[in-house]
Amino acid sequence: MPEPQPDFNRFLKVLLRQGEPDRIPFVELFHDGEIMQAVLGESLAPPPGSDVNWAEYYHKQRLTFWHTLGYDYISLGPGVNMPRHRLASEDTADLKRAERSWVDENRGDIETREDFEKYPWPSPDSVDYSGLEIVGRMLPDGMKIISTTSGVLENVMWLMGYTPFALALHDDPQLVADMFDRIGSLLCSIYETLADMDWVGAMWLGDDMGHKHGTLIAPAHMRKYVFPWQRKLAQIAHAHGKPFLLHACGNLEEVMDDLIDYVGIDAKHSFEDVILPVAEVKRKYGDSIAILGGVDVDVLSRRDEEYVRKYTRKVIEDCAPGGGWALGSGNSVCNYIRVENFLAMMDEGRKWGY
Repeated sequence: MPEPQPDFNRFLKVLLRQGEPDRIPFVELFHDGEIMQAVLGESLAPPPGSDVNWAEYYHKQRLTFWHTLGYDYISLGPGVNMPRHRLASEDTADLKRAERSWVDENRGDIETREDFEKYPWPSPDSVDYSGLEIVGRMLPDGMKIISTTSGVLENVMWLMGYTPFALALHDDPQLVADMFDRIGSLLCSIYETLADMDWVGAMWLGDDMGHKHGTLIAPAHMRKYVFPWQRKLAQIAHAHGKPFLLHACGNLEEVMDDLIDYVGIDAKHSFEDVILPVAEVKRKYGDSIAILGGVDVDVLSRRDEEYVRKYTRKVIEDCAPGGGWALGSGNSVCNYIRVENFLAMMDEGRKWGY
């Protein structure tokens, strides 16, 4: 790999749609730890029995990964303790972890008013920003942090369980409103703190809102409960001169105008070919917002390296001209993506324009 030459202004040029940068920037919301360790050839954690500071070692390893691969930033979020019920099973990925867990859609920690009152809600003062402070001190010249947090709708659905949440939209709208107010207020406080950090260059909200065919809840409910809080987060970012990025999975065609014109997103991330290929997204919305990533995760996971290279070149040819786009996966570099395919995608990006 070539010597890293990070320049956050390069990525900022994409986010602000100010023409083509000197090279295609790379973008990811996150990489699973198993992928980072496979690429680095060593653990993210210090050796057993080592007396080094665990947090500093871990964050230095992550920063080394992002820097070495040629990113202009590292994505990183604060620690927020909001316990929730999860299900788990054996992980079947090649780079497997102890187990794979997910949120139980049929059961939530908060299904009633009593649950809401008893839940151990975190206070703004309990949020842990130490990781961002550690990395902020370590950043190589030219790099910045893009702060990340989970979203407004996501957190409400996770805490309530999707099915109880859907029922509450009809049966107990006041509980739903209070859930959004609690989550939204906490996120606003977090955003104010993150936005004050000079080493944070942009702010990224992860808020999955759709499935393959549409939004997870009715657009009217999105406009009532979700978008006003997302708009407040975007306004905090913009008030500090920082772009507001949205990661949101699913088919959001019905609400894209809301996200662009009302919420005020600067960039959109997370795309699947079975919904709308990223090249079509850029043709449709590239005059209004930056488009991030889009190399389909299914392709990266199941196709061979030759196919991935050819596919990636086509995505670059379709999306790079004119700027306003960065190269990366359609979602994230999860541990079931083939490492050789991920590296091939990155390699094709380095070759573009040379």
